[in-house]
Amino acid sequence: MKRLVILGGGESGVGTAILGKKEGFDVFVSDFGIIKDNYREVLNQYKIKWEDQQHTESLILNANVVMKSPGIPDNVPIVKKLLEKKIPVISEIEFASDFSQAITIGITGSNGKTTTTMLTYHLLKEGGLNVGLAGNIGKSFAWQVAEENYDYYVLELSSFQLDGIINYKPHIAIITNISPDHLDRYDYKYENYIESKFKKPKPK
Repeated sequence: MKRLVILGGGESGVGTAILGKKEGFDVFVSDFGIIKDNYREVLNQYKIKWEDQQHTESLILNANVVMKSPGIPDNVPIVKKLLEKKIPVISEIEFASDFSQAITIGITGSNGKTTTTMLTYHLLKEGGLNVGLAGNIGKSFAWQVAEENYDYYVLELSSFQLDGIINYKPHIAIITNISPDHLDRYDYKYENYIESKFKKPKPK
């Protein structure tokens, strides 16, 4: 049984945990902060092991794959150790995409992501399509893949989510615009931020 470790017990982390459990992974959730009560209840309901206010290395560094919540930067100690051990550290979007056959529309950009995503979702839904709304908005993509059965997904994708992409690529990709933002996560280099927005899957 493959071991899936999830760093971060928020919306994307809990959604990934549910999907991982459904797909037969040995799942463990670790959050250095405090997991909210509603998410604790869901994890307990699904009998998923979790911890908060710490990262127990012996329970994390034995993972086959790690899903890192987008708010966690790559330079925190536990992530550095995972990368040193060459354990794949991916995003929720990357993980969930392996278990969905739906057509996805990925929307990113410095400004206007949410408005464009909601408008696209509204148009498709009003057009009669069986469509879900996820990504950086609403219920997590992984959670919906685990529990819903949509034919299409409109995904709002932040640069932080795109940083954890390896193989996923949307069927339709939209970039609204790019302006300097979140540069503290990109070594204060605008070109690094731009590269994140144009994230391409790694060749197999």
